[in-house]
Amino acid sequence: MSDFELIETPRLSRSTLDRAAELRSNAEALKEGWSTAKLLQVNQRGQVPVLGAALDYVDAVEFAAEPPAAAVFLGIDHGRHVWAVRNPDIEPQVDGKLRDLRIVGADLDDTSAGILTTAIALLNWHDSAAHSALDGGISRAANGGWSRISDTLGHEEFPRTDPAIICLVHDGGDRVLLARQHTWPERMFSILAGFVEAGESFEACVAREMKEEVGVDVTDVRYLGSQPWPFPRSVMIGFSAKADPEQEVAFADGEIAEAHWFTKEEVRAALELGDWTSNADSRLLLPGSISIARGIVTSWAARD
Repeated sequence: MSDFELIETPRLSRSTLDRAAELRSNAEALKEGWSTAKLLQVNQRGQVPVLGAALDYVDAVEFAAEPPAAAVFLGIDHGRHVWAVRNPDIEPQVDGKLRDLRIVGADLDDTSAGILTTAIALLNWHDSAAHSALDGGISRAANGGWSRISDTLGHEEFPRTDPAIICLVHDGGDRVLLARQHTWPERMFSILAGFVEAGESFEACVAREMKEEVGVDVTDVRYLGSQPWPFPRSVMIGFSAKADPEQEVAFADGEIAEAHWFTKEEVRAALELGDWTSNADSRLLLPGSISIARGIVTSWAARD
């Protein structure tokens, strides 16, 4: 009963975008493709124009005659190059709205989800990478926004992605350990997560984070799946692990406000209520579908 697998691909891992990596270093091809390209504008809050459940692009040449230095090349969709650029002054088109990836991501088609997730991650990296991490000098975007070149030493740096584990702790039967952070509203619980430290394996990180956050020792650590999480530029690596519900829960690192063991029946009831935005009078509310946490919890609850 303790073994289970994800029953569906995490929402932000569904990308079918052709990234066309072979074009990134071909400035002439990128410039030529710009003439018919579509451009996604992203403001400083990570919001983009949306029409219904579709991303709202503009024709690239309406924004600039050629690719701006700050624009990032994302790939090719239906024969057209796709770019993204940071634009703090963006306004939605008629009948459109500005939406965050957390809100609209689950409703987008697979390719659009990949486009938006990649755009947010790349632009977030560029925002914090104006100076070389090696020599401190100014660096400039290159290869369609997929690297930066230092003006001082001329070396190339690539987009940073921070790995983080996220783990569902269960008792091998019908109970799961869920926790609430101090900043979350009452009754909002999820599974546990933390960043991988230098020189640490994913499995070792699971054991350390579970001990630090809730004070439990885990065994039977099993990989489930992964999902990009560009807030600002992470990838979540999903696991399950087993713990003894009789072991005392303790909060060593101060991040967790409370943690409780919930039954499968309670989890299934919470899933029926929707997500954290529900007004239902329930002891337990769960994350929304955009998070891999939701998919892991749902998959565990579906196992008889």
